[in-house]
Amino acid sequence: MRQFVSAEEPENGMIRVRGKDFRYLRSVLRLKAGDMLSVRTPSGALLATTVAGIDDDARKITLSVCSTIGDGADCANGENIPAERLKEITLFMFVPKPSKFEQIVRQACECGVARIVPVASEFSQKGAERMDFKGERFSRILKEARQQSGSAVETVVEKCVSFDGAISMWREMRGDGSVAFVMYERSEFTVPMADAVAGKDVGKAALFVGAEGGISPREIDALRNEGVIPVHFRTNILRCETAAIYGIAVMQNLIEGM
Repeated sequence: MRQFVSAEEPENGMIRVRGKDFRYLRSVLRLKAGDMLSVRTPSGALLATTVAGIDDDARKITLSVCSTIGDGADCANGENIPAERLKEITLFMFVPKPSKFEQIVRQACECGVARIVPVASEFSQKGAERMDFKGERFSRILKEARQQSGSAVETVVEKCVSFDGAISMWREMRGDGSVAFVMYERSEFTVPMADAVAGKDVGKAALFVGAEGGISPREIDALRNEGVIPVHFRTNILRCETAAIYGIAVMQNLIEGM
């Protein structure tokens, strides 16, 4: 279900849209007075609204809140599972070329990943730590992905960290009900993902994915020592941007019981 992600909470039952968002609603969605629109607010609420007024001269659209949409448990009917009922997924993505990373961010956001952590690894794109992952470009990519997909999860792209920094982040998040995997191009040391989560009530999950050159043996050993489980899918050779989404989809399907 497509949604509009609002930067503001309703005021007196109204949401006023201006600037770039006005152009999106008017020129892309082609809204007219009286049209219905689902709106996701900063608090996470999903509201049913009606276009109450359009002022093309002032470049302003006024939305009137009709109701709060229900919890959306049935995705088959075009509704969305609320964020609080989803498992928290963190993607530790070893930074590839910028265009590939942007694609991964967009698609991971559409899948409902909570956090994307860029990691400067041995085989990462040079200068990865200097990329502006918290800037306007990635904010726009995330917003567009949420509006297109209807995701209830407010996906965040963190600042780039070193490999050791990624290990530290995993140490902080791991505990009862958590599990982490690393996509590995070799089959040694690997465990089927389904076997690793069988019978477990997973609350938080993490996935480590290498850049174009994969993951070095030293990094694999370090991750294994921290309880991260190597997984190898018996499929074709995957590009890093394909592997990330493939891994997220398999893991999400297993831990959510889809």
